[in-house]
Amino acid sequence: MTNEQPPMHHVDASDARTFVERILVGNRVPKDNATIVAKYLVEADLRGVDTHGMNRIPSYMARIREGVLDAGASPTLRQITPAVAQVDGHNGFGFLAANKGMAAAIDMARTMGIGMVSVKHSNHFGMSAWVVQQALDAGMMSLVFTNSSPALPVWGGKSKLMGVSPIACGAPAGETGRPFIMDMAPSVAARGKIYKALRRGEKIPEDWALDKNGQRTDDPDQALQGVMLPMGGPKGSAIAIMMDVFSGVLSGSAFAGHVTNPYDASKPADVGHFLVAIKPDLFMGIDAFKSRMDYLYQRVTGADKMAGVDRIYMPGEIEDLHKEKRLQEGIPLVDAEILALNNEAQRVGVAPIKTSPPATARRSRL
Repeated sequence: MTNEQPPMHHVDASDARTFVERILVGNRVPKDNATIVAKYLVEADLRGVDTHGMNRIPSYMARIREGVLDAGASPTLRQITPAVAQVDGHNGFGFLAANKGMAAAIDMARTMGIGMVSVKHSNHFGMSAWVVQQALDAGMMSLVFTNSSPALPVWGGKSKLMGVSPIACGAPAGETGRPFIMDMAPSVAARGKIYKALRRGEKIPEDWALDKNGQRTDDPDQALQGVMLPMGGPKGSAIAIMMDVFSGVLSGSAFAGHVTNPYDASKPADVGHFLVAIKPDLFMGIDAFKSRMDYLYQRVTGADKMAGVDRIYMPGEIEDLHKEKRLQEGIPLVDAEILALNNEAQRVGVAPIKTSPPATARRSRL
């Protein structure tokens, strides 16, 4: 294991979307559906959330080949009340179910002020922030919950039971600031970061996870055999349980430790989601709301800095800056990641992904 930065190739975002879409279509995913999945996978890469980007393709395709993810499925929607609906993902891609669910929530919010959608029988939908962004693009505030496969012990326990299920929400920006986008797991770190470290031969911080013997470890392989650690002890544990209540119990999907790991190709995942869109001008005019958001942004980013801090960011702002940078420089991938993606491409007769050589990679820090 090493923490030295391996050589990086760079991939243009448009080329990445085309490449991923072609692999999906080659695995019997309808083209319109493939376009949606590819868009949101690459969006994660652009925002620097590499753990939830196109590197997920090999595990998704393995699930299709094993028949535990339905490549051809499209979600359906059932209206419950004027402000509430449910989406059945029919064991298709979580991206499709969440996209349809948030679109419905937005439509209901335009009329009713708020729209709520419960999603059942879904799968992993990658980075939660893209669902938040879908609402932001429509001028809406949002809440985005999902449950996931066991990775965390409940507080006081020692075995995996709860998922590292992200809680996400967002609010539109004012005229001069940036939007508020929160997307965080209830664990010290997202489990996808451990898979990323394993792929790249890197160590992990010792406060992220325990091995199967309950000992702290910096080895990602040993961490994946053990448990993640909840942030803030009982607080992180409680948030993980909340995600299970709203996403799993309420929807009718798997819960209480029965969601299948996305890297486990033995059976359907049966993930549940909970999505809410809210009009930001329910209690005041939109101009007043935006002015207040600008003031909040200025107060947050202009706060007195602790020693060693150069800049304070609004939640989601660092990822926005990553996106701006990667749209210019490309998405960085190491050799092992490119090989895994090209192996999937070769299986279905798709040309290898276009990359720039490591020598042209420009390294800089935000």
